[in-house]
Amino acid sequence: MKIVVCLKQVPARDAVLKLNSAGTWIETADVGFQVNEPDIYALEEALRLKEKHSGEVVICSLGPARVQQALKEALAKGADRALHLEDAAFDGLDAQGMARAMSMAIEREEPDLVLTGLQSDDFGFAQTGVILAELLGLPHSTIIMEIQIEGRQLKVKRELEAGWFQWIEMPLPALLAIQSGINKPRYATLKGIMAAKNKPIQKVTAADLGLPAEELAPRQKISKVYVPVKK
Repeated sequence: MKIVVCLKQVPARDAVLKLNSAGTWIETADVGFQVNEPDIYALEEALRLKEKHSGEVVICSLGPARVQQALKEALAKGADRALHLEDAAFDGLDAQGMARAMSMAIEREEPDLVLTGLQSDDFGFAQTGVILAELLGLPHSTIIMEIQIEGRQLKVKRELEAGWFQWIEMPLPALLAIQSGINKPRYATLKGIMAAKNKPIQKVTAADLGLPAEELAPRQKISKVYVPVKK
């Protein structure tokens, strides 16, 4: 079984955030970054499925050079290899653009299962995973709290409102957006950290994917970010 896990690097929870000069987002020059929390649970679930059913876990992440640190953390925990989508053309993408770029890279892998976090800790749109599923033509489900695999069939448990849950069956291949708390994420061992140094991280550019700039043009824009004025 081949499982692709999408990871995003986001500002650290304890970082001191300052707005950029344009007031459209935060200034990232002096901010620490970490792996998006829901994505950590998605990675752990992929590693558990690999241990149970055997196969390969491939990490896919989009962003600047600093994203390599997040990829190395995932490899140290047990992922087999990584795809790093790094290109100036990928700067400032919205959910549609990010999903478009990642779909082109993931499609080549022909995975049995794609896992994403439910949403990111920075934007929190919860859009990228489901758009990615549509672009890949995969059945998908969100807010997943348990995964069972039997042959080529999935049975997943979704968290609903007011403490209710829902079980859904679907075929493989599929895409699932994982909810935080589905498992207890592991820490990287010293052996894993050493092994990660020899695991491949493949750099992928827009040219490698054959993506013209117009296909990545943002459809959503953040006009203004501001601190509410106290009255």
